[in-house]
Amino acid sequence: MTITSDSTEAVPEGLDDPQPPIKGLRRLFIWIIPANIGIFILWGSILGILLPAQIAGIDPANKIANLAIIATIGSFTAMIGQPIAGLLSDRTRSRFGRRSGWIIGGAIIGGLGLVGMAASSTIVEVAIAATIMQVAYNFAQGPLSAVLPDRVPRKSRGTFSALSGLGVMVGALGGQILGSKLAANIPVGYLFLAGFSIIILSLFVIFNPDHSSKEQVNEPFSLSIFLHTFWVSPTKHPDFFWAFTGRLLLYTGYFMVTGYQLYILTDYIHLGSAGALAAIPLFGIASLLGIIVATVVAGPISDRIGRRKPFVFASSILVGAALIIPMVSPTFAGWLAFSVVSGLGFGAFQSVDQALMSEVLPSATSFGKDLGVVNIAATLPQTIAPAVAGFIILSFGGYIALFPIGIVLSILGAFAVWFIKAVK
Repeated sequence: MTITSDSTEAVPEGLDDPQPPIKGLRRLFIWIIPANIGIFILWGSILGILLPAQIAGIDPANKIANLAIIATIGSFTAMIGQPIAGLLSDRTRSRFGRRSGWIIGGAIIGGLGLVGMAASSTIVEVAIAATIMQVAYNFAQGPLSAVLPDRVPRKSRGTFSALSGLGVMVGALGGQILGSKLAANIPVGYLFLAGFSIIILSLFVIFNPDHSSKEQVNEPFSLSIFLHTFWVSPTKHPDFFWAFTGRLLLYTGYFMVTGYQLYILTDYIHLGSAGALAAIPLFGIASLLGIIVATVVAGPISDRIGRRKPFVFASSILVGAALIIPMVSPTFAGWLAFSVVSGLGFGAFQSVDQALMSEVLPSATSFGKDLGVVNIAATLPQTIAPAVAGFIILSFGGYIALFPIGIVLSILGAFAVWFIKAVK
């Protein structure tokens, strides 16, 4: 263990540069973009558009409550899925490496879950199939996120994180655009997304083979290890705790609003169902423009100057500021401005935060498990946010209550990163 000069936070052995990728770092940098698109296009299109539309079509009078219930179930499965997948992949011995089988297997089973959603005609059926879908894709996403500490040298992690974040946001926002186009035939949309994800993630594994883990020596499994999958001590690893908390707060504030975009545009900005679906592609493109600009700038500059915290702090504040716009201007133009500004903030955050996270992991021998815990902070808000938002809307009498809460959460998330000591 080593100690940084300005911190008592221990840095675990093994956080030095990993083995170089078999096919080279440049190829991995290129392929992480479509790989993340292959996962996050699902969350953007399904959780953001298709699932709310399917629920509204089955029971329009109770759409908010039903979406909140299904999202609550999904949030629980997301919370437990990724750390378990990470733990299992950490211990996997295979000539194809630790992660590959889980990435492809998760994509296949998740696709079967989408087939079930396509065939569902009741709320209960949708809930069961959606739960299977979310568990499976989280089993793919957790090991995929471990590629960064597994294969990328520390000096390049800001750039890799920027490209990874670009894939995440292109997937999430592109998914909203695609979902609005697929909403006319939801079952076909689910089947298309299932096939797309399987193909993209399989190609990632094929073109980016991992080192064999057949000779890996694992510690004997114990129930204690399993239970600790879901817990990292904030007293022993305070930097990890604050990085996790910052991400959790920002993501919850952001997705609490964007997760209800379809209903907000329909009922709060009063575009109507057809108008909302027609406008979502424009808003998605506006967000993507902001994301691309921020990603191109923030990640490489972060690597060049060797600092992470100022970028994460400023981007979180910018997301909070963006949420003010639709609160005071519930109009088409207001939501368009929100899309651009939040894209800038969230793009900058995504481009640097993953690199920051990789530098505060508690253990060098359990990257997959630890990043599974980290990814709870990213995945859980995307699934639990509709449930939280539904409670807020029903309890406080309207969509406008979402915005001040989102602003507070984003600002708190910004200040959380200043407590991190081992990273500048």
